[in-house]
Amino acid sequence: MSVKVRFAPSPTGRLHVGNVRTALLNWLFARNSGGTFMLRMDDTDLQRSTAEFAEGIRIDLDWLGLRWDVEERQSDRTDRYEAAAEALKAQGRLYACYETEDELDRKRKRQRARGMPPIYDRAALKITPEEHAALAAEGRRPHWRFRLDNSETGSLTPLPTIVSWNDLIRGDQTVDVGSLSDPVVIRADGSFLYTFTSVVDDAEFGITHIIRGEDHVTNTGVQLQLFEALGAVPPAFGHHSLLVGADGAALSKRLGALSIESLREGGIEPMAVSSYTALIGTSDAIEAVADIDELAARFAFSKISTAPARFDPEELKSLNARLLHATPYDEVAARLADLGVGGDAAFWLAVRGNISVLGDAAIWWRVVADRTDPLIEDRELTDIAAGLLPAEPWSDTTWDDWIAKVKSASGRKGRGLFHPLRMALTGRNDGPELKALLPLIGRNRAAARLRGERA
Repeated sequence: MSVKVRFAPSPTGRLHVGNVRTALLNWLFARNSGGTFMLRMDDTDLQRSTAEFAEGIRIDLDWLGLRWDVEERQSDRTDRYEAAAEALKAQGRLYACYETEDELDRKRKRQRARGMPPIYDRAALKITPEEHAALAAEGRRPHWRFRLDNSETGSLTPLPTIVSWNDLIRGDQTVDVGSLSDPVVIRADGSFLYTFTSVVDDAEFGITHIIRGEDHVTNTGVQLQLFEALGAVPPAFGHHSLLVGADGAALSKRLGALSIESLREGGIEPMAVSSYTALIGTSDAIEAVADIDELAARFAFSKISTAPARFDPEELKSLNARLLHATPYDEVAARLADLGVGGDAAFWLAVRGNISVLGDAAIWWRVVADRTDPLIEDRELTDIAAGLLPAEPWSDTTWDDWIAKVKSASGRKGRGLFHPLRMALTGRNDGPELKALLPLIGRNRAAARLRGERA
């Protein structure tokens, strides 16, 4: 069987780390299996879905390297949902209901007051044709519910009814659909809800595996019955745990700061996001992986934990720095040029170990190539050092020879020797090795700074 998976975001906002984790797990599994990755825009919410958000999702996925093989939009498939709905109506599995939300809310409150579960009582199934006509004459438009198969023939009373499946991540799972309300699948305005459209799409597009968050486990029990009612073979399901913060609290209210757009604008590398998001909550060590195909090669459902995955923005930043520290010059040369950074491989190798985001390289480029205000801590030392600077051209031994002479002439050593030189040459308290920076600064600029001049 050829693997086919889908990522199905609603274009009602930008992607954040929570739903990107779902996209990434699907993509990695498809790549690992030689399968197909579908991007499906679940855009049936016409009031909130926008073309701008859809394009933003594409931009975010593309930036992460999660290329999709095919794209579909639910808004283009209304005729397919209508056809499926008519088939279920003919089977008696969809039925019209006329209660308003206020009426349903009052009904649930009465049920709770009586110690009863607040599930729909299927009152609409008792409405006569004459009552249907009267309600329609009042201008009421029905919403439609899918009747769960959880009662005996001729009875409306739900009984305990277990739907089970072997979850790709969580193992054997069960849902008692006898404890659930018949789900609304068509709103009174005729629009379709996710529970229904998702099943129709997954069946007709031949989706073989559904990988999604554990908040959909209960949905799976309902959707398995929908697949059966539509005469379709259900896909395999895998439900991963949801992300929590470093403190263990849910991320749901803080996701705005963790949108992919904001991470990108903050200088986080796409492979840092992918590495971290793919590896947290797994048995693999969290490390900076430079190639997304390597991540795919490591993918296995057996590695994914059912415990909540902790997402720590500070750990992501640290991972981002480690990724950059190992990045070859050729892979960043064009981006450095876009930042206005001159230099060459020597500059990159000198500074990459001291940057957290690529934009930090521009700071060090200004230090070596632009006018910088030196900070003189030890005037006697810097005057001696300036006088001992050798003539250019400099070689690989210039630094060691120069420092040896400065140390001998000044009597300084350790921090007392190196820190004042760093402050004078760079104007900064710490940074890349001076041995690597000095040739980039050049003799004239170095001499002027050692004398306390802005250069």
